[in-house]
Amino acid sequence: MDLKFFRIKEKQIGNKNTMSKQPYAEISPQKKQIWLNHSFARTIFDSLSANIAILDKNGVILATNRSWQKFAEGNDMKADFDSAGYNYLEICDRATGDDAQISQKAAEGIRSVINGDINEFIFDYPCHSPSQKHWFNMRVVRFSDPQSAKVIVSHEEITALKLVEESLRENEKLLRKQKKELEESNIALKVILKQRELDRVDLEQRVLDNIKELVFPYMEKLKISNLNKNQAIIVNIIEAHLKDIISPFLERLSSLSKILTPQELQVATMIKDGKSSKEIADVLNVSISTINFHRKNLRMKFGLNNKKANLRSYLLSLT
Repeated sequence: MDLKFFRIKEKQIGNKNTMSKQPYAEISPQKKQIWLNHSFARTIFDSLSANIAILDKNGVILATNRSWQKFAEGNDMKADFDSAGYNYLEICDRATGDDAQISQKAAEGIRSVINGDINEFIFDYPCHSPSQKHWFNMRVVRFSDPQSAKVIVSHEEITALKLVEESLRENEKLLRKQKKELEESNIALKVILKQRELDRVDLEQRVLDNIKELVFPYMEKLKISNLNKNQAIIVNIIEAHLKDIISPFLERLSSLSKILTPQELQVATMIKDGKSSKEIADVLNVSISTINFHRKNLRMKFGLNNKKANLRSYLLSLT
């Protein structure tokens, strides 16, 4: 489809007069001059960076610009080879191998413009060499003269743009991979944090269990034993320090069962719900004095003695 289809060795071309099977038609110098009779137009034509060819309604190349000719020269054609007279459509139709599909699409686009089915045909295609990758943008438009079926075919190299696009796609692919890895890491981190929280709760409960079962019973025995004044003070200090140690573990009401008796837990729950001592006593079928006794013990265990803190407000803060 592109200029590489014109890489025909001169020995393969032979004499133009005997080329009955070649896609070639003799173009008289006078006919060529019709397209090139204006030096200013010729200068503009040759100054364009795109490889440009002008085709007639049959697909025969009438003229090409300097960029087209330089490209042909760089692809094993003789100097100043202008491709004039060759039928671009037939060359595309005869393409085989890897180029066949691209060439057929190009030929279909050119014919659609020549026939007036579309005003413009644009097509990006690869044209890689053994050592480098190349891409071109093909653009086909009709002459502005409505009476003319001639078309202009241009090929502009867009390799730099395509390489940037490839780089962007690779970067996007890498970002998607990194995002997936990050999401997987976040999931793993959440699992670790959750397990860490479970381990922390388990440790708190074990500490509370140990203090309740292994320490507090002996503290109570010490308190009712025959202690002198100094010994009683020391026991009270130890008890106060133990309460300080376990107080952070009582942030959740569910943990209170580790430090409260079953009936104290019932009383604490109803106090939190806003029930009065009489209402609690009626529910538990005990005296009001018993409820007041439990209230006193709750304040002591929560370290609220000699403080103005409201017991219900404190219990609410633990939930």
